[in-house]
Amino acid sequence: MSSRQLIECVPNFSEGRDPEVIRAITDEIEKVSEVRLLNVDPGKATNRTVVTFVGPPEQVIEAAYLAIKKAGELIDMSLHSGEHPRMGATDVCPLIPIANIDMAETVRYAKKLALRVGQELEIPVYLYEEAAQKPDRRNLAIVRSGEYEGLENKLKDPNWAPDHGPAKFNANTGATVIGARDFLVAYNINLNTTSVRRANAVAFDVRENGRVKRKGDSIKGPIERDKDGNAIRVPGLLKSVKAIGWYIEEYGIAQISMNLTDINTTPLHIAFDAVEKCAQKRGIRVTGSELVGLVPKKVLIQAGEYFLRKQNRSVGVSEEEIIKIAVRSLGLDELGPFDPKEKVIEYLLDDISNKPLINMNLMAFADETASESPAPGGGSISAYVGALGISLGTMVANLSSHKRGWDDKWEFYSEVALQGQKIKDELLHLVDEDTQAFNKIMSAIKLPKASAAEKANRKQALDNATEYAIEIPLRVMETAIKGYQVLEEMVSQGNPASISDAGVGALCAHTAVHGAYMNVLINCKDYDNSAYVTSATSKAKALFDESAKQKESIVQRVMEAITP
Repeated sequence: MSSRQLIECVPNFSEGRDPEVIRAITDEIEKVSEVRLLNVDPGKATNRTVVTFVGPPEQVIEAAYLAIKKAGELIDMSLHSGEHPRMGATDVCPLIPIANIDMAETVRYAKKLALRVGQELEIPVYLYEEAAQKPDRRNLAIVRSGEYEGLENKLKDPNWAPDHGPAKFNANTGATVIGARDFLVAYNINLNTTSVRRANAVAFDVRENGRVKRKGDSIKGPIERDKDGNAIRVPGLLKSVKAIGWYIEEYGIAQISMNLTDINTTPLHIAFDAVEKCAQKRGIRVTGSELVGLVPKKVLIQAGEYFLRKQNRSVGVSEEEIIKIAVRSLGLDELGPFDPKEKVIEYLLDDISNKPLINMNLMAFADETASESPAPGGGSISAYVGALGISLGTMVANLSSHKRGWDDKWEFYSEVALQGQKIKDELLHLVDEDTQAFNKIMSAIKLPKASAAEKANRKQALDNATEYAIEIPLRVMETAIKGYQVLEEMVSQGNPASISDAGVGALCAHTAVHGAYMNVLINCKDYDNSAYVTSATSKAKALFDESAKQKESIVQRVMEAITP
């Protein structure tokens, strides 16, 4: 696994209508090596563009600095108008830890960026969320209160002196808020109304901060206060959710605009359902929703599984199908096409060149195998045959979950199918891993060997590559054997009409194990580490014997059941 540190940066620029300005800003980001621009999401009504990019920390904050600088040069806040709250050309610039970096270190990078922006660009900078240096500045809404129009007077107040940069009003750039936070999902839910007041009523129902309490529960009654004079609030239904209602002229509808600040506490689908229920109580219907910026894949997977379970449907279907269910159920395509490949972080970061085989169609895969190239070879084919075998078992589970009269068993079959999907995905991953193992050996062979040091380096690289080439087929064997549990349960309890499919799955599983076993043996044959070879071949033999036993048991039972 890679130990490379990655952080995400999601700056919001106060320009959503001029594509040339937006492009000039994002061009600055793309100048920085190792930084990948993932998404540019402009909004005309909000006159705001949300940009997402990812990379190593130092490179990310360099790209952020260049983008903030360019935005300050091209955006004149004195001329700006839009639906979204804002106080600067670069309104907010959060850093989010993604891989191999904790929040504390991410905070240090946020502070480093803020210091540079304040000193070199002379833009007032406030630190918020985890990077906040004062407790009352953690909340972005509080920091941004008064917005751009109130910024000049705000900067005169010693209590609102910026954390970095001059306490001086810059009419062109305004101020910038920089911080570090956990992953936030910006999510808008569409309503069949144009009323902002009614949309706000729904927003107050669901957001954590709720609404102020009024005497007599009247919307016009006097505000109830505690002994210190603070307004008493009635909390909303959802934790870690900020929400307001607004009207989007571009679409001609009102929306509930939400920030889900902790998707583990309140996932997307729970927020959607809560808004739907509260809207219905007020005579309003939810018609769809919209994601602003990017989301982790798990957000849509969890939503898809949630809606499938509500229908008493199996969740053990393909990732693509689960995400399709999520998109349809949430109405994410109501206002325009929704392409998961453009909205899901993992898909945008996924380098297809590292997985050339499993991205091929069947004909291309067969043609590549039949070519004069030595890879893909028996190892990759073994893994793929194993994936096909467990796919058959998973199919039987999904068919069984739909069988008429078996409605009370759908959860059992769903769990079996889900387990099958996980095994299938691991075997598909190993299809390309086996070819990568072969490539590592070929690369080691090509290393120079003129000097003693070069020979030693080459020998070590060859040893490492050889052991990797042995470990991959061992993993294929172990993973394929896991599939027998799914196949066994489907022979015993699955739809009788599909029992032969489970039998074919067992034959495929054993073919995968047998083929991988041969790969272990041939890769061990010329390896001079006898202790390693003895251990690996002994393990492989035990796995092979176990597979043969389980395959024979399943196939025998299938044959007894289907033989006339």
